[in-house]
Amino acid sequence: MNCVDSTDIRPALDRVLGDYALNYYNKVLRKTGSLYTISLPKDLSSVKADMVRFRCGSLRRYGARVEEFHIGMGIAIEPCMERVVLVRQNLGSNWSDIYYRNYNISGYNLVSPILGLLAFDVKYDTNSTANLLEVGIFAEQEPISIDFSNVTKNVKSSINKPLCASFGRDGRVSISDQISSNICLTGKNGHFGLVIETATLPKTGKLSEWKIIIGSTVGGAIGVLLLGLLFVAMIVKVKKRSQMVEMERKAYEEEALQISMVGHVRVPVARPTRTQPNLEHEYSPP
Repeated sequence: MNCVDSTDIRPALDRVLGDYALNYYNKVLRKTGSLYTISLPKDLSSVKADMVRFRCGSLRRYGARVEEFHIGMGIAIEPCMERVVLVRQNLGSNWSDIYYRNYNISGYNLVSPILGLLAFDVKYDTNSTANLLEVGIFAEQEPISIDFSNVTKNVKSSINKPLCASFGRDGRVSISDQISSNICLTGKNGHFGLVIETATLPKTGKLSEWKIIIGSTVGGAIGVLLLGLLFVAMIVKVKKRSQMVEMERKAYEEEALQISMVGHVRVPVARPTRTQPNLEHEYSPP
């Protein structure tokens, strides 16, 4: 049984899928131009793989569509003698993450499954058993397009848009813009995915400076308004206090002096005080 070592996922996974494609080709594949699904082991259950056979000349002249991959006319297949087998891969979420981590990409997050397109030249031995030799497909007239629309969710970001990532066998990753939503272009077969740049702090510029100025102005105006309201409240409080003192003073005076009406005029009148009689000289009658 073929096993895939996640520490060296790139060549190992291609080798395993190539072996299963070869076995399937010898047992099942019969019709040129028809797409066949490859049966994979349980440890690759999340991976989907399909294969299709073409004549080399027909593929060069007319191109082809293999699931998400559209191969334009005028491609070069090196080397290809008679027939070529294309193997399309969808690594799914689990194996895509493992595959992606092997590239040690910083600053980007994978937001789609990784799609792969492999090509094999078909050779037969003396027992009429096919052998598959991996070859390369290179776009000369029209680029190869990859449509991720059916395998990924729409990524909404107000800062960054998804970018196209091409994963090379040398461990390098090429990043490019999409030509339209979820559509990427490439000049050769390989493995591809959509990535999004990790969120970063917005750069300070004129807009930020204007925001700072406006914020400072509004904050200052609010501060002045609050100080004005506080000053008015203090004045009102002092005025009320003065009125209370004046009312207390008048009440005290009115309590000390009675108010009487003389004609139409109110005048204070002192309370009457009765003086007890006192004899200046004692007198005794005879």
